[in-house]
Amino acid sequence: MISEYQAPADGGGMCTLQLDDIPGGAKAFELAAKFCYDVKIELNALNVVCLRCAAEYLRMTDDYAEGNLITQAECFLVDVLANWKDSIKALETCEGVLPTAEDLHLVSRCITALASKACGSDAAAPVVRNASVDKDALWNGIRSGDTTSSAAAAAAAAGMDWWYEDVSFLSLPMFKRLIQAMEAKGMRDESIAGAIMFYAGRFLPGLKRNTSFSNALASYGADGSGGAGGGMSSRNITPRAASVSAPSEGDQRYFLEEIVALLPTKKGVASTKFLLGMLRTAMLLHASPLCRENLERRIGAQLEDASLDDLLVPNLGYHVETLYDIDCVQRILDYFMSSTDGIGTGYTSPALAEEGGGSLGIPQGATPSSSLSPITMVAKLMDGFLAEVAPDTNLKLPKFQALAAVVPDYARPVDDGIYRAIDIYLKSHPWLSESEREQLCRLLNCQKLSLEACTHAAQNERLPLRVVVQVLFFEQLRLRTSIAGWFFVSDNAAGGDGARPHAGGAIVPKGTAAIAGCPQADADSDVEGDAPDGKETITDVKARVSDLEKECKSMKQEIRRLGKPRRSWSLLTRKCGFGAKVQQAQTAMSGK
Repeated sequence: MISEYQAPADGGGMCTLQLDDIPGGAKAFELAAKFCYDVKIELNALNVVCLRCAAEYLRMTDDYAEGNLITQAECFLVDVLANWKDSIKALETCEGVLPTAEDLHLVSRCITALASKACGSDAAAPVVRNASVDKDALWNGIRSGDTTSSAAAAAAAAGMDWWYEDVSFLSLPMFKRLIQAMEAKGMRDESIAGAIMFYAGRFLPGLKRNTSFSNALASYGADGSGGAGGGMSSRNITPRAASVSAPSEGDQRYFLEEIVALLPTKKGVASTKFLLGMLRTAMLLHASPLCRENLERRIGAQLEDASLDDLLVPNLGYHVETLYDIDCVQRILDYFMSSTDGIGTGYTSPALAEEGGGSLGIPQGATPSSSLSPITMVAKLMDGFLAEVAPDTNLKLPKFQALAAVVPDYARPVDDGIYRAIDIYLKSHPWLSESEREQLCRLLNCQKLSLEACTHAAQNERLPLRVVVQVLFFEQLRLRTSIAGWFFVSDNAAGGDGARPHAGGAIVPKGTAAIAGCPQADADSDVEGDAPDGKETITDVKARVSDLEKECKSMKQEIRRLGKPRRSWSLLTRKCGFGAKVQQAQTAMSGK
């Protein structure tokens, strides 16, 4: 360059060379100069990339001297890429010399070396399918305790997470290229998702559950302008830099959208807790609708793994009506039902199951515990969510009903949870009319209430009278069934009579047909008593059934003609043959 220097026309001035654009700056030039003057220099993983780029810029090839700086740096770089830690350091230093490092393929060589080492370890590690989590259960079975990331816990148990922290200090473009290289080499989705969750947790403060909502909102800038460091570019910022000065809201929004797009599409590899945290953060940062829809669909596909605490998403809309975002949960639940209520997905509605030969919504060849477990868990989760949002006085009745009606009735083995939510809503909305209360209580199946819930409902003044009557009626039926079973056990203990199968496969105790209200059982009993050898022709059975139908018809006609209920009840007891027994019991009581 000195020899090519052209002196000014006037012949004055010194030969001055400007090397401002040398890769690595003054430090790299100093190392190259020392090498030229045979001064001992120390090569390491932090300076070899810059020195290699500077040597290329200075054209220090073997054409000028054997064993020149380019050759020396290349030889040392091979040793660096053989070690994981040194490869990470070399890749980080590529940020400062990116154009030249890309042209010399140093970035791709570092990424390939890292991906190969991580994938080799991932292939040798055992697979852990389920990670144990500690959850606290509420009285209605809703799990609301803090949950750990299933993917991260599984990775830690299998020893696959040793490289998560090292790669979390890379910039987003470098991290993205590394993850894509790992996917191309066949790394498991669980490992990739675990690394992405770890990386996002270091960068986005709103993902930490112990951070309050107000603190998270403040970290993103309550005025909408974001935090400090607004001039930073999200393409260069790293989590390490984020600890020094907070990135702007726009940078974090770009980061979140890129992370969501980078997540594997396989169901269950990213924990539902993490996805819900990302959704809350996306709402805080006003992420794109496509990003939020992507998160909602992912959450809906694995909603059974969510906890109640994480599902309480604050409402951040411009027209805030309710405390929590009910519409968001409604969409997530709709996505869950659309992903599980179709053909070939393990779930089906009772109507579809009936057409296909199944029963109670269980597909053929599937067990009730395996096929109904996720949707039952979601039903309990929704009942708990409804109970949490019910005290909100701004929550309209149609929105509450719409959310509760999405879950089918067969998904709830017990209706205590939905009853509790309805009761809280009625208590918080005392201005509802009687018709609105009855409309709300149609969501409730009184036959599936527990004894404690029935006791509470029978004394609940907030419920419509029709619902209270239904509760008492079904509880009476349940009591009569229990009494019939008790008589059956007593008869077996006394006479050794076995149970007889009744039509439809049910077991009906002998002598309890009057209690159970089953005339067909009386007909069966008469048939067995009168027929020789316990058998009777079909004609005789049909005749007896016809007689019973005529007798029931005449009883109904007489009851309609009676004006007073007390007289009708006495006639009914005489027809059934109970009058003599009642009279004997009254005589005995008066005698005492």
